[in-house]
Amino acid sequence: MSSEQRKAFPFSEFEPKWQGEWEAKKAFRTPNPGDADFDASKPKYFVLDMFPYPSGNGLHVGHPEGYTATDIIGRFKKMSGFNVLHPMGWDAFGLPAEQYAIKTGTHPRVTTEANIANFTKQLKSLGFAYDWDREVNTTDPGYFKWTQWIFLKLYNSYVGEDGKAHPISELEGKGLSHDEIDAKRLAFVSSAPVNWSPDLGTVLANEEVEEWRAKGHIVERRPMRQWMLRITAFAQRLIDELDGLDWPESIKLLQRNWIGRSEGAHVTFNVVQSSGLPSEAAGTAAPHSITVFTTRPDTLFGATYMVIAPEHALVPQITTDAQRAAVEAYQKSVSSKSDLERTELAKDKSGVFTGAYAINPVNNAQIPIWIADYVLMGYGTGAIMAVPAHDERDFEFAKKFDLPINQVVQPPEGKDWQGYTDDGIAINSGFLDGLPTPEAKKKIAIWLEEKGLGKGTTNFKLRDWLFSRQRYWGEPFPIVWEDGNHRSIPESELPLMPPTLEDFKPTGTPEPPLSKATEWVQYSATAKRELNTMPQWAGSCWYYLRYCDARNSERFVGEAAENYWMGGGKPGGVDLYVGGTEHAVLHLLYARFWHKVLFDLGYVSTPEPFQRLVNQGLILGEDGQKMSKSRGNVVNPDDVVREYGADALRLYEMFMGPLEQVKPWSMKGVEGVYRFLARVWRLVMEQQGDEGVWTVSSALQDIPANKQLNKALHETIKKCGEDIEKLSFNTAISAMMVCTNAFTGAEVKPAGAIVTFLKVLSPFAPHLAEELNRRIASKFPDLAAKGFLSDETWPTYDPAALIEDEVEVVFQVNGKLRDKARVPIQATKEEIEKIALASARVQEFMEGKAPKKVIVVPGKLVNIVV
Repeated sequence: MSSEQRKAFPFSEFEPKWQGEWEAKKAFRTPNPGDADFDASKPKYFVLDMFPYPSGNGLHVGHPEGYTATDIIGRFKKMSGFNVLHPMGWDAFGLPAEQYAIKTGTHPRVTTEANIANFTKQLKSLGFAYDWDREVNTTDPGYFKWTQWIFLKLYNSYVGEDGKAHPISELEGKGLSHDEIDAKRLAFVSSAPVNWSPDLGTVLANEEVEEWRAKGHIVERRPMRQWMLRITAFAQRLIDELDGLDWPESIKLLQRNWIGRSEGAHVTFNVVQSSGLPSEAAGTAAPHSITVFTTRPDTLFGATYMVIAPEHALVPQITTDAQRAAVEAYQKSVSSKSDLERTELAKDKSGVFTGAYAINPVNNAQIPIWIADYVLMGYGTGAIMAVPAHDERDFEFAKKFDLPINQVVQPPEGKDWQGYTDDGIAINSGFLDGLPTPEAKKKIAIWLEEKGLGKGTTNFKLRDWLFSRQRYWGEPFPIVWEDGNHRSIPESELPLMPPTLEDFKPTGTPEPPLSKATEWVQYSATAKRELNTMPQWAGSCWYYLRYCDARNSERFVGEAAENYWMGGGKPGGVDLYVGGTEHAVLHLLYARFWHKVLFDLGYVSTPEPFQRLVNQGLILGEDGQKMSKSRGNVVNPDDVVREYGADALRLYEMFMGPLEQVKPWSMKGVEGVYRFLARVWRLVMEQQGDEGVWTVSSALQDIPANKQLNKALHETIKKCGEDIEKLSFNTAISAMMVCTNAFTGAEVKPAGAIVTFLKVLSPFAPHLAEELNRRIASKFPDLAAKGFLSDETWPTYDPAALIEDEVEVVFQVNGKLRDKARVPIQATKEEIEKIALASARVQEFMEGKAPKKVIVVPGKLVNIVV
């Protein structure tokens, strides 16, 4: 399509104009409770996008998909009488910005601000109805002051017997030592094995390891002192309280699996001294034991070896001299692997024998203790009992290293017992023989407890949240250290600003970059500041709350604003949250955790932050591949807007298919919706003179719509309203296309009906709708909206207009279609036959012959046989 054809209507003239008007008049400012123009009688609707990280690459066409969906429903809800909160902000701390700053020598704040300016410009060019007065930026001191404040709430809280967060002050005066109180805090210090990158100079989350390794960075496992958040104390609540949420079941399942609740038992294995350990006599009980958690204690008789994590504290103590070199070499090789790599089911199994043995408590058999990378220190107890007959990974490991495989579960007839993991009948299991699996589990749990060797328990795969980063570009912890103890700084000292550093590069050691700011570090003569910073997750855990009251300097969110926008109780929360599935687990889990703590402490009014969640599907390149620079298939929305306009981009992203579906981009598809918008333009406008000046069409008249057009209009109002509520935007657009075709076919265009149609179109293509309404107002001021269409009331459809009183009947001659006509739905067979025989096309094909037979099927067809 040529450049001239693309200018089928002058979008490049009026789109910037309307964006300017909306901004100048603050068309989408949303008043808060307490504001003079706040209308408390209206219901609220809080629609939220997962706020973006402002990278240097700017927006790609995947971003506007979710943003357009929320914009449409936000505009629709506003027109439907709701107070709508639809904000935007920036998740702007993070490792990418810091790495770019290190490479270029530019301070990360400078690059971050430039990226935000570019993102803002791009978003405004798409006409999104954001309340920019509520914009948040996680790197703004006015914002991260409250991130630090929330951390202090976590630091100064513990979980009581009721499973809820309570102020730590409740423990004072109860005879607990300083260390005992510290051990109960929701924010605590621990030495944990982490993914350490020496060249990046920071710890990485498991999910970040592959990304940064692919860029050539080194990542290794090592224990380090870290701040942790006790999310495990909320594990059961995080599972149970998913039930009341309107989320995709697939996302709920991902969360449940990540938390990983399982019923089972703890079992203790005593370690036996093997020859070669220097400090003990061979064959005597060593002063060590290993506790494992198993969901299948009924298979204990089948445990033929144990595996402990390579990082387990017992490894150096139980390893024999003969095996020490092999064990240490294996530990070193494992240190460079992430947890995700180590637990990959398809990978080749590896491990090393420690030389030590443990006693199986049910039969006193001595079983070898191995180390292997598929056992993680961060999950369970860091040790497993291996039952290779009934566990896939254990089975493969045992085959590789020629370890015994003893069947202890009889599967149903016809199923192989090797690697069988489901329920069956206990065999070769002593006092459990003959029992079905559920009964065997109960009996062994009682036996273990009676013998003092274990007990039935519930375990969670979820680990406490590693909350430290050794970076400059992050929120400093409001913590100081003195005499080996930590304490919080007063809230009056918030925000704690990071020091101004010219050299913010990693030190190459676990010592964070903040250590270079010697004056800043020295809090007092005897106390020093915490040198770690918070992870990027911190700012994104609570940003939705700040949107409710973004300029409040006295509180993280005002009580009245939070109570109104978050619903003031169950179910409450954000009414619609739209974002990608990449945040399906961690962001949502972390935000829910923080929210529950704030709820328990009385700072928020709802137990859950996000009531309804929708994940938009990925937009692929035209080649069907994921968009990436290396593939050269990235589509820049700026280019699309320049060629076809913002409304065309918005409309196409919604017309591609269902919102949740993965869809390939197509420029031909963009051209198709562009042509539709041009047809809408020509309903109202026509070109005059040699220069083709656009004027209001002479066909546009102040007349009521005829019955057929009125029906088409009200069908569209009804369909679009219902489809927007369901987020079925593609079918709503189809309905508007049908309606446009009906109006295009009319010789005289009813101006009032077209204004009503523009109200329906306005959430989807707001620039075009506003422009055409303004043009109509110039000729028919009493018919058009006086202000912005977004301030108008959503049209109400007339059920009476939808009643079908005519039906289309096809006319055949000798079984072949020759004509068709609309006839009254109540017409008799005789009346329908007369209409058919009167058709000029039918007469032409009858060739003057009299009909031998006329078959009439009312409401469908007439077949004339000649």
